[in-house]
Parts: sequence; C-alpha cells; structure tokens
Amino acid sequence: MQWTYNLTIPLILDNKTVRDCLKHWLIPKRIQGQLRQGRRLWVNTVPASVATTVYTGDQLTLQFLPADFRTPQSNYLPDKHESVVILYQDHELLVVNKPAGIKSHPNQPGETGSILNYLAAYLAPTKQAPYMVHRLDQMTSGAMLVALNPVVVPILDRLISTKQIHRSYYAWVRGHFEQAQGQFNDAIGRHSTDKRKRWINVPDAQAALTDYQVIQTTPHQSLVKLALHTGRTHQLRVHLAANGHPIIGDPLYDEQASHAPRLLLHASQLHIQRPFSAQTIDVQAPLPTIFENAALIETF
Repeated sequence: MQWTYNLTIPLILDNKTVRDCLKHWLIPKRIQGQLRQGRRLWVNTVPASVATTVYTGDQLTLQFLPADFRTPQSNYLPDKHESVVILYQDHELLVVNKPAGIKSHPNQPGETGSILNYLAAYLAPTKQAPYMVHRLDQMTSGAMLVALNPVVVPILDRLISTKQIHRSYYAWVRGHFEQAQGQFNDAIGRHSTDKRKRWINVPDAQAALTDYQVIQTTPHQSLVKLALHTGRTHQLRVHLAANGHPIIGDPLYDEQASHAPRLLLHASQLHIQRPFSAQTIDVQAPLPTIFENAALIETF
C-alpha cells in the first residue's frame, strides 16, 4: 500500500526548495525525513532532494508508505446498522452530519455502533477508510471532519491547531448574558473530585478560549453561537457552565438536565483549509428541528 501525490507548484512557492514546499504544506518533520531518506521525491518525474529548487507549474511527486505513519491503517469494523449523512466529500476528507446520541468513535477493540464504524461500511465499496481527526461528544450533533487517508491526518491536525480550520456551534443555554457577545478565557483542566468532568482554573488547567454571540432569547434561556479557538475536552460545556450558563440537557454540568431530551449543542459549521491547496470549504450542518422551537425549549 502506498499513497502518491502529484502536486503542481503554485505561484506562492515559486523559486523555493522542496523542503520549503513540504514545510508550507505542514508535513511533519519526521515524515519529511522519511521522504528524504527513502528517496521518494520527484520533480517533473526526475528524482529530487529536499534542496531541489522548484518553480511555478512544476510537478512535485511525493510517495508515502505505511511506515511513514503512526496509524497507517484504519481498523474500524464496518457497521451497516445506521446510514450516515455526508455533508461534503472529496478524495482526501469528508464531513458527516453526526446525530446526537451516537459516539464519534469506538472506545474498545471490536466495538461497533459509532460514526466511524458506520463510515467504514459506507466507504468499503470505494476501498477507502475513515481516519479520526475531529471528535464530537456523544450527545453533540453536527458537522464532524474525517480524513480518508493517513497522509492528511497530521496536516488536518495542524490546520486545526493553527486555527486554519474553524469550528462554529450553536447551543441553547440557561439564563441571559450581560453582553450580547464576548469571550470566555478560563483555563480548563480535570475536575478535582469527578473524573468524568473538567473545570476551570484547577491545578492542571490549560489555556482555553471561546467566543460567544447571543442569537435569540426566551424568558429564561438563550441561543448562542460559539466559536472554538482551542480544543480542550468539554471546552464549550465547561466555559458556559462555569460562567453561569450551562447548556440545556448537559448530563454533567446542567443540574436540570433531566428536563431536556438531549444536550442542546450542535456543531453548525466547519471552515476547512484543504490540504495541499489554497482552496477553502465552508460546510454547514442544518440545525436540528428542536433548536428552532424556542417555545418548547423554554419548557426544559
């Protein structure tokens, strides 16, 4: 098994070295070294080194092997029991509309019933397989990014960490905000007494940043749009709960969760910078019907 990329050098990389190109495309240094040592680099079909200069319009060929990757093979068991709604798909990645209540991925060997198991079955006829990039909590619905080969996994990870992939969410929360928009910047770490939970400003807390914008209010609740700048576990849930606005239906952080049918958090949009490209993609996941029924939500 191997993955071969034939890449046309864009104007921005004119008169640069192959090394510059690999760095620009966010290929990890370890894999750059593997390509160099394995002599798996060509410019216009001629063997090249990382010091070779390239020009606009040149063809740079990269050949990746399983040994280049920590997880070269996707081993999720195919599960045909549920269909999946694909919001976007190309030859390198896809975005699935994840329903609330379904796990993003299995936690144990041999486990099925997760989005990645369903995607493994969906992709089987094309000889492709899903690779985890972006996780959503089990009770969160919406747009979830999945890689289709191991080459783009570390690149997509870097694009997320460098904020070139943006994630937006909607949530119905308890109470009203003093300001119509703002930020939460409380550091987040493990809860001191409950292993299932996270909390703010605890000893092992790491920096976290969330933007919020109030979209709609009812007498006791607010619909907010949220943007993640960091990706801490339970970040949105903790930031909102710790600031007096737990997400309605949150089993860990909302004391009145039993009144709601589900966690009212939805990943509404992914702004994606495509690997090896200047192209960006905006993918929308339609709001679930329940989110649009403000009168019903007020009863939760």
